[in-house]
Amino acid sequence: MKKLGTLVVVLLIMGEGVRNLKAQPAPKYYLCYRAEDPPEIDGKLDEIAWGRTAWTDDFVDIEGPRKPAPRFRTRVKMLWDDTYLYVAAELEEPHVWATLTERDAVIFHDNDFEVFIDPDGDTHRYYELEVNALGTVWDLLLFKPYRDGGPPLDGWDIHGLKVGVSVQGSLNRPRDTDRGWSIELALPWSALKEAAPGRRAPRPGEQWRINFSRVEWRTDVRDGRYEKRRDPDTGKPLPEDNWVWTPQYAVAMHRPEHWGYVQFSGQMAGAGTDAFVAPADAGVRTALRALYERQQRFRKEHGHYATSLKALGRNARDSSLRATLYSSPGGYVITAPGPGGSLAHIREDGRLWITTSKTEDSQ
Repeated sequence: MKKLGTLVVVLLIMGEGVRNLKAQPAPKYYLCYRAEDPPEIDGKLDEIAWGRTAWTDDFVDIEGPRKPAPRFRTRVKMLWDDTYLYVAAELEEPHVWATLTERDAVIFHDNDFEVFIDPDGDTHRYYELEVNALGTVWDLLLFKPYRDGGPPLDGWDIHGLKVGVSVQGSLNRPRDTDRGWSIELALPWSALKEAAPGRRAPRPGEQWRINFSRVEWRTDVRDGRYEKRRDPDTGKPLPEDNWVWTPQYAVAMHRPEHWGYVQFSGQMAGAGTDAFVAPADAGVRTALRALYERQQRFRKEHGHYATSLKALGRNARDSSLRATLYSSPGGYVITAPGPGGSLAHIREDGRLWITTSKTEDSQ
C-alpha cells in the first residue's frame, strides 16, 4: 500500500522565538472496494472477491519504526457492500492458542486480533472489537478515549456481527508447529451507523478512520500447555507485544487521530482502481491536536487550562494557523480556518470536528 507521505505542519515551538517544522508521518490508507457476492464468513479467505483484493502493509510495532519489526506477519484485507463491512486478517503464528470463551471477556489477555473504527473522525464515539482464535468476541463502544475520561460501554454489541476463524494447524496443542490463523468478520452497517455521519453506511468516496491491532504474548510450555512467559524477578507475565497496521507512536491504541484512512470505492473488487484523495483538513487537524496537547501540559502544570494562546508559550499563536481560543469555566474551544471555508474545532475533552456553512457548529 502507498502512504500519504510526510505531513508537515508549521508550528511555533513553545518558548522559542524562531519558526520550526514539526514533521509527523501521515497515517496509512486503504482503498476498500465492493464485494460482488458476500463472502462466506468461515475464516478461510478462499472467495474470488478476496483474491482480487489487496492486502494492507504488514503490521508494525505500535510505537512505529523505532521499535523492532514484529516477529510474525499480520496483514488485513477489506471489502464492503450495502449490508456489511468485511474484514479478513491473516496472522502468522507457530503456536496458536486461546482460552477465553465468554463474550465481552477481556480478550487481549489471550493473543487476539482487534479492530478500531471511528466513522466521523472526531476521536469520540468509536468502536472496538477484539477476537481470539476461538472466535470469542469483545465488542464495545467508547464515547471518548480513556485519556479524556471516556469509559467503555461494554454492554454495547455489534448486533448481527459474523465471525469466522480458521486455524492452519491445531489449537492449544504445543507439540506441533502451526502456520497461523485467519479470521473473517462481517460488521453490519445497521450497527456501525450509530456513530457514523448521517447515521448511515458510507457512500463511495467517503473515508472512515480505522486501525487494526494484534496482541501477542510470549509463551512457554509447561505440563503440556501454554503459559505466558514470566519475569523471573517479579513472577509477573512479560509485557505483550502490540502490532498494528498504522503506528500509534505510543503503547496506546486509543489515539484515534493516528488511525488509518479507509476510503470506500463504488467499484467492484478487481474491476478497476480508484485514487486515494488525501484529506484536505489533515494539516489543520494535526495543528489543533498539537495545541490540545499543549493545553493538557499547561493544565497539569498550573491546575487549569490556559485562557489564551499566548499563555501556552511565546509565539504559540501561529499566524499560519490563525487559531482562536475561546475559554469557558473548566474548558475551552480552539477554532481555526480549514479548507474550503470550513472551520476546525477542538475542545478540552479532545473532540475535534469540522463545520461548514451547511453544518451546525455543535459542541
